[in-house]
Amino acid sequence: MHGIAVALLTEDREHLSELQNRLEATRLARVVFTSIGFPSGPTDPILRQIQDLRAEVVVVDVSAENPQPAIKAIELIQANTLQLAIFANGSMRQPTTIVASMRAGAGEYLDDSAGSEALLEALTRFSSNRTRTRGGAGKARIFTFLSAKGGAGATTAAVNTAVALQQTHGSVVLVDFAPVGHAQLHLNLRPSFGVPDALENLHRLDASLLDGLMTTSKDGLHLLAGPQQPYHSIPTPAELARLFDLLVNHYRYVVVDASSRLDSTTRLLSDLSNAVLMVAQTDVVSLWSAGRIHAFLEEGTGRNRLRMVLNRYKKIPGFTDEDVEHSTRCKVLWKIPNAFQAVSPAIDHGTPVVLQEGQEVSRSFRALAAALAEASATPEGSLDLVYAQEKADVKKTAPGRLVITPARAGQ
Repeated sequence: MHGIAVALLTEDREHLSELQNRLEATRLARVVFTSIGFPSGPTDPILRQIQDLRAEVVVVDVSAENPQPAIKAIELIQANTLQLAIFANGSMRQPTTIVASMRAGAGEYLDDSAGSEALLEALTRFSSNRTRTRGGAGKARIFTFLSAKGGAGATTAAVNTAVALQQTHGSVVLVDFAPVGHAQLHLNLRPSFGVPDALENLHRLDASLLDGLMTTSKDGLHLLAGPQQPYHSIPTPAELARLFDLLVNHYRYVVVDASSRLDSTTRLLSDLSNAVLMVAQTDVVSLWSAGRIHAFLEEGTGRNRLRMVLNRYKKIPGFTDEDVEHSTRCKVLWKIPNAFQAVSPAIDHGTPVVLQEGQEVSRSFRALAAALAEASATPEGSLDLVYAQEKADVKKTAPGRLVITPARAGQ
């Protein structure tokens, strides 16, 4: 049984039942311990049971009428346990109680009237922060590529970046989360297994079985292939968290091709990632779509990690990076030059263009991979990514206000 192990502490039996129902509705948590009452001291059996059952999160129910026992319990748990996340659950109408709970050691304060959504968001943050913390301790960084529109080149960018990382650093896995997997064609591979098999076997998935599901390219890059036909099942947050816990502990870099997929899985993949790279072109439809995708990702933490990669880039007079960023609300990170005559045959032959010497587009992909690998991590788990090709003599004039509307997009 997978999911985040949660302990529930409350003084109200009715609240206990409500909290259990809310946690079960998230499909990300599993309750391993419950208590009507709080620990009273460092040797209290409640603390020992929480640790013996390997709870990862403790939810402490804070009474609106008498919050002090819960606050003291939070202090006690914080002082006498290691690596436990503490969530306080209570009324949002008492600012002093909220502040006291956070000062006592609660990492989250949840609105007790908000249903399961607030719990799901908090547990997702916990899962993604745990994954990135492991990544900061020598575990994998996760880079997710997605398309602003179909055909923008996200799979090409993901494959070539993964190959470049494999050549320079090794221990890279490319995970194909596209609705139909195309990465295998870019690498001229014929996988027997892939993402659907990994998700269906999570109950017994370990490092050995994970290796068996991989297809290896000539350069040593591992591919966890996408589905061979449309795969309608959407993994739960718990399933994705479990899969990526294994991946980040097994590889140095995890490159995800989300392609044109836009659903709850894409949002969670973005939350789990250190960097989310949206591949677009400098045309009205691409940029209009990019702005809508940015708004879609705003509901998660992935928005803080979102950067734009302009593919098949051609400089357009009077059309600046500031115009792109203003219309999409997304920072431009990289520009891949227009090299259709080199890239198209490379895809057809299953030989990534980054392997070709002397091509400007190959150098660009290698430099993008280096920028991602060498970027310093922020405390929040994202990367300090800036536009590496930015010129020092950029004119300090106000950008043209490019306004993209559905009417223009249809032209």
